[in-house]
Amino acid sequence: MNLTNISVIKDVMSRNGFNFSKSLGQNFIINPDICPKIAEYGNARKGFGILEIGTGVGVLTKELALRADKVVAVEIDKRLIPVLDETLSEFDNIKIINDDVMKCDLHKIISEEFKGLKVAVCANLPYYITSPIIMMLLENNLPIESITVMVQKEAADRLCAEIGTRNSGAITVGVNYYGNAEKLFSVSRGNFMPSPNVDSAVIRINIDHERKLDEIQEKFFFSMVKAGFSQRRKTIANSLSQIGIDKQKVYSSLENMNLSKSSRIEQLDMNQLIDLSVRLGN
Repeated sequence: MNLTNISVIKDVMSRNGFNFSKSLGQNFIINPDICPKIAEYGNARKGFGILEIGTGVGVLTKELALRADKVVAVEIDKRLIPVLDETLSEFDNIKIINDDVMKCDLHKIISEEFKGLKVAVCANLPYYITSPIIMMLLENNLPIESITVMVQKEAADRLCAEIGTRNSGAITVGVNYYGNAEKLFSVSRGNFMPSPNVDSAVIRINIDHERKLDEIQEKFFFSMVKAGFSQRRKTIANSLSQIGIDKQKVYSSLENMNLSKSSRIEQLDMNQLIDLSVRLGN
């Protein structure tokens, strides 16, 4: 079944009484060249199990199953389950879990479903929940090698920005704390049905499982980063004073790091952010 053919998709959807949901950000891929590329970049190969988030009608799921040993897809929309039963019926290495990925126990799913396999995440993420899903995957310290996802182009630019540049934000720091992100290729809006109002890009985050800080330091680091970037045009001292950090302590720490008292958090690189958080946390 050609799942990128508009007529085929409409026919399958019609038979199963399915309509697109704007609230769930459903835009299905209709360019046959895109999903094979995502699967190749996303570690879909022998020896790997792939966790997919959101299936659509199964276009990417199919490409992942053709390459990886097993695919477990978490799909929140129960209306898609009968559609997937039809579109993916030829595969015996796919399991669909009808659940909200933000609420289910991914550690349990991975340990039960991917025994003896390396694991990677691959998905065409709904734009409205891109950052929460990515940070949830990173913060949960899951045993995964990489996260390869299609996201809104502007989100891709921020996720893959160099820390210390104007394009970077708290999410950039978060991603770089847990690994490194790279933009793989762009996808224009005309490659989807229905067509979204924005262009997309596919990125990959390669996970680094060695933590840079202990648990207590890590908690303070992210509270500092969140506070700093929520008022990024203010000086670090002014933005951090909002969460009760003494300005004089910030000034002293910046001076010891050979940084100006008027520095803004968006000007610091990762090593400087970690150094500052350790000094202030102590």
